[in-house]
Amino acid sequence: MNEMAFRVASNDGTTIAYDRKGSGPAVVLVGGAQDDGAENAPLVPALAEHFTVYNYARRGRGASGFTEPYAVEREIEDLDALIAEAGGSAHLFGASSGGALALEAAAAGSAIDTIAVWEVPYAVGDDIRPRFEEYAADTRRAFDAGRDEEVLELFMRMTGASDDNIAARKAAGKQTAHWADSVALAHTLVHDSLFLNHYQVPAARLATVTQPVLVTTGGPITVPYMAGLPSDFFDRAADELADLLPHAQRETLEGPDHVVDPQIVGPLLLRFFSSEH
Repeated sequence: MNEMAFRVASNDGTTIAYDRKGSGPAVVLVGGAQDDGAENAPLVPALAEHFTVYNYARRGRGASGFTEPYAVEREIEDLDALIAEAGGSAHLFGASSGGALALEAAAAGSAIDTIAVWEVPYAVGDDIRPRFEEYAADTRRAFDAGRDEEVLELFMRMTGASDDNIAARKAAGKQTAHWADSVALAHTLVHDSLFLNHYQVPAARLATVTQPVLVTTGGPITVPYMAGLPSDFFDRAADELADLLPHAQRETLEGPDHVVDPQIVGPLLLRFFSSEH
């Protein structure tokens, strides 16, 4: 579990854990599915010389609490609590599905200055929409039946892992805590699909976002664990977002994995969050 030093209470009383480092204007890092804040943590040193960086564990992850029932509105209230703790406004960086959450918060009226998103996983294109609709329905059924391990396996299979690969990764993961930790976060895959609008771009809502938004990707998918997706999967979604959002800037960075590389993404975020818009 990714331990964090600070706590803030959300509107419904849920405790949200976070780390804080640096000085200057506030930047809140929003993680994606299967992340308890660890994946964004390497970005903190890259930004903390110029910003006060808040990296948090979203509800139901890591050291943060969880209150039933899950609702997108509660996640937005969690962000609002962090933004209030940060002084009343903040820049947001959202990785993967965390980018969709950041955009939903902006559309809901949260006090956000600017937004940067990285590889938001909306499923754009008739060739993949049926697969994602089936995946969303299957994971919901497995989740409702309490089969969290099946939820994780469905996700791995949908992104391109074979049954043999899943079995090998499970066996290797069981030698450490990795597989158990991943299964413990499987519910995030189901919850994130809700504010991802079941992986379909919510055009009407996003068209109301007034903040400047930096929309970034790492170019064509080359990593083996995502071989089941079209190579332009993230670029399709990013291009559609850039067309929809009233004040969007589109950037493609060569080389990164889907997990953010701070050496490549960090300098771009520093420039964007420091710029006059």
